[in-house]
Amino acid sequence: MSAPLMLEVDAVSKSFAIPSVRRDTVREHVLAAFKPRRFDQLQVLDGISFAVARGEAVGIMGRNGCGKSTLLKILSGVYLPDRGTVQAHGSITPVLELGVGWNTELDAIDNVMLIGSVMGMSIAEIRHSLDDILAFAELERFAKLKLKHYSSGMSERLGYAIAFKAVRDVLILDEIFAVGDAGFKQRCEARYLELRAHGHTAVIVSHDPRIIATYCDRALLLDAGRVAFEGPARDVAAHYVSTLTHAGSAS
Repeated sequence: MSAPLMLEVDAVSKSFAIPSVRRDTVREHVLAAFKPRRFDQLQVLDGISFAVARGEAVGIMGRNGCGKSTLLKILSGVYLPDRGTVQAHGSITPVLELGVGWNTELDAIDNVMLIGSVMGMSIAEIRHSLDDILAFAELERFAKLKLKHYSSGMSERLGYAIAFKAVRDVLILDEIFAVGDAGFKQRCEARYLELRAHGHTAVIVSHDPRIIATYCDRALLLDAGRVAFEGPARDVAAHYVSTLTHAGSAS
């Protein structure tokens, strides 16, 4: 019997209104204050449909601007689609813009409590996991340091460490394993494999063919907001590389 579905995406479309005329200076804004501003519609996603089964890892590839990040934000509930539907049959843990929501006047421990609770962890779970989270991010020495003194890399490591502990049913990942040094990336990969071994479902966006081919079962290749190619992850990764090669030779 086939595994039950965790995500069902049906004919999802999304567009954004883009100003047709730029106003960069104060003078331009003043002179145009009484003129209606015109907008163009930028179609980012156009009828995307796919499903993800329990325990499956699905990769999403494509060039910059093809709609990958917008799709992940719709799956995570950050954006609503203009048309189409997304049905989630389980809790989703998005790992998208790590560090969004930090209070930089608080230290790492207080931020772990804050972000962990936002991600659905109970206070008891956070306290129980606190040492593991700080160790995973290699921030034990800086636990009492305010985040305004952290480097961007330190904040990103802390974000990953919290997210990997907060995972419920479905893990949504944007450019996984792209943060930190080789040692931290190895810990992220090991934690991801551990989650998969326990039956978690994953949706991963990456430009790296190795990541998609190695860590996904199946993948989609997006082009101009549509699914251009779909199949086994290794086939999609190879097709993506082929399109880049042909584009480079054509130019």
